[in-house]
Amino acid sequence: MIITKTEIYKYSIPMVPFTIATGTMHFAQNIFIRIYTDDGITGVGECSAFPMITGETQSTCFEMAKDFALLWKNKNALDIESRMKELHAFTAYNNTIKSAFDMALYDIAAKRTAMPLYKFLGGKQKKQLPTDITVGIQAPKVMAIQAKIFVEQGAEILKIKLGKQVQDDINAVSLIASTVGGNIQLRLDANQGWCYSDAVKALTAFKDLNIEFCEQPLHKHDDHLLPQLRNVSPIKIMADESVFDHYDAERLINANACDYVNIKFAKSSGMLEAIKINEVCEAHHIPCMMGGMLESRVALTAFAHFATAFDNVQFYDMDTCMLGHTTDPVIGGVTYNEFYVELTDAIGIGADVDEDYLNKLEHIVL
Repeated sequence: MIITKTEIYKYSIPMVPFTIATGTMHFAQNIFIRIYTDDGITGVGECSAFPMITGETQSTCFEMAKDFALLWKNKNALDIESRMKELHAFTAYNNTIKSAFDMALYDIAAKRTAMPLYKFLGGKQKKQLPTDITVGIQAPKVMAIQAKIFVEQGAEILKIKLGKQVQDDINAVSLIASTVGGNIQLRLDANQGWCYSDAVKALTAFKDLNIEFCEQPLHKHDDHLLPQLRNVSPIKIMADESVFDHYDAERLINANACDYVNIKFAKSSGMLEAIKINEVCEAHHIPCMMGGMLESRVALTAFAHFATAFDNVQFYDMDTCMLGHTTDPVIGGVTYNEFYVELTDAIGIGADVDEDYLNKLEHIVL
């Protein structure tokens, strides 16, 4: 099955400003691609550039995508491993845009077998995925009000963004916990924002609260301090920005540095590497979470397929489309049933983008 052409779109999605420890996003800096084959099967892929974490922007992704498209033209779309090796040999890093190309190949492969992607990946049945919903960084009182609104809407799991000022973080989490009550599961995410002493101060302050875990409390250059932090923390530690590939996962797990790992295609370069990360984690009895950046329901649907296919993926941070996207141009794909993500049995990924929306965007065909 030979690749004949690739469409590349600057898939911008306006959104309500969203703030985490590393910065504020005013629109989703996404790329959407379609890869066409001589057998008439087309694969779709999407990625969301988050420069504060991966070092990529929409513009850099768009330029690299042009090179990738030319590199893959007239190559076999079904040889996913070889195609991804070519991208890795061509350029180091750039994992976010690589993930869109990886996704499109998996879509093609699943469509060729007339299977939904989760079945192609080895999954046996669909399941409802209970997602958390994220409270972005604001003044503690504002965060508590937002948390209360989410709970009133039916949310059972809240993810609280932290990592700016540690005392504000402590105040925000304490206020949210007292506002929503002890039955609501809380997750924390510092996005590398704390130094070691601040992490100890915050995590020990939360010992009596219903907190499931804290994501990435330290900057990844402080990974060597994670085992020590894990020993003193009453809260379990999830590695996120510290794990881009299965080598990172192996390194942290062998160092006893984390309890869980967050898998994101934008970090891992896509599903091929994400499968390897999950395999390493599962072999060491480390459950994983399926996470994302600011993708639309195209990539979100791919996330749901992956999370459904692998039992070791036990946590779901799949609220990306509920974080302030002001438009939804996606056709098909997963839907939200309150705070549950529901997957269909459409073949492949089962999602695409409205043609009228795409025609308004900057794009190129190679």
